[in-house]
Amino acid sequence: MKRNAGQDPAITSRWRPATRAIRGGTARSEFGETSEALFLTSGYAYDCAEDAAARFNGEQAGMTYSRLQNPTVEMLEKRISLMEGAEATRCMASGMAAMTAALLCQLQMGDHVVASRALFGSCRWLTDTLLPKFGIETTIIDGRELDQWEAAIRPNTKVFFFETPANPTMDIIDMQAVCDIARARGITSVVDNAFATNVLQRPMEYGADVVAYSATKMMDGQGRVLAGAVCGTDDFITNTLLPFTRNTGPTLSAFNAWVVLKGLETLDLRIRRQSENAMKVASFLEGRVERVNYPGLPSHPQHNLAMAQMEAAGPIFSVYVGGGRARAHGLLNALELVDISNNIGDSRSLMTHPSSTTHHGLGEEARLAVGITEDMLRLNVGLEDVDDVIEDLDQALRTIGL
Repeated sequence: MKRNAGQDPAITSRWRPATRAIRGGTARSEFGETSEALFLTSGYAYDCAEDAAARFNGEQAGMTYSRLQNPTVEMLEKRISLMEGAEATRCMASGMAAMTAALLCQLQMGDHVVASRALFGSCRWLTDTLLPKFGIETTIIDGRELDQWEAAIRPNTKVFFFETPANPTMDIIDMQAVCDIARARGITSVVDNAFATNVLQRPMEYGADVVAYSATKMMDGQGRVLAGAVCGTDDFITNTLLPFTRNTGPTLSAFNAWVVLKGLETLDLRIRRQSENAMKVASFLEGRVERVNYPGLPSHPQHNLAMAQMEAAGPIFSVYVGGGRARAHGLLNALELVDISNNIGDSRSLMTHPSSTTHHGLGEEARLAVGITEDMLRLNVGLEDVDDVIEDLDQALRTIGL
């Protein structure tokens, strides 16, 4: 590959997804390194004062400050854009930095948001607690019901915000239908796609305007760094998002960007194998516990929609063991291989109790309203030998009498 082939649209447009995940966005220095270079610098020097002025005035291409641009971060942004099918991407310091920026950059006092009730706990904090502090109202609906999206629209509605599959309830939202409703009314649709990634579903193909990620999850996928990303049109990223990030500073570090670049090289392989493992684990658990909530199983109420939107059901699902928190904690405490951890997307199998961890801040009434009960557990199935994972769950279930 030539030095700048990875950043040449005339070349990258011909590449298939697996090639884009390995080589997309790569720009080699004069040394000709094969792996992406790691640029650990906060600022940049200029040959003359006129060059500095031209760059700040947008008349000359080049870096000015790493709160705005960094060569390593830029490579990651271009690679994610290619994989997503987006015109542009900006990377952030964490997934929640990405979610916050994707919303606040386009909202102001007096605006209105319609959001699906089944969101990650911190995203619900944004809609329920942070946005109202700035005079921005949010209507929370059951995103699975299309008539509720229509009914919630007001003259000042600016954004539809939802996640599919949802964390941890595994609700599936009809992306095409919801995005069509938004576009017909001039509303911007923002989709949290962290659970599926662009390997399993690409929301922009269903009409989404903005796609946001916790790249901490599948994109890194090995529990190493925090990162986030916001994808959209050139106009949205340059004229709406960039002024916000330039002045508020939720910028991704070069080192974390480099780690995620390495993670993207194996994303397709990892998420497909983890999805295969998850299907085997979910099939084992079904009938053994009160309920398994996995979109890949025909028992999931939205199985057909999920399989129409997704290439595979992903590595994450929830289970209901009955017996309340005591039994759920009992199972976690009996695990020998699977880690008790609130993270997801890791190559290691992880399990958590959402009611007391990721969603504890919602409050009991809000949790129950979306189906997060005291006996619910969320499982991220990793890359271990799946039979070892099943054996560990089997012994843990027997320990609690199941």
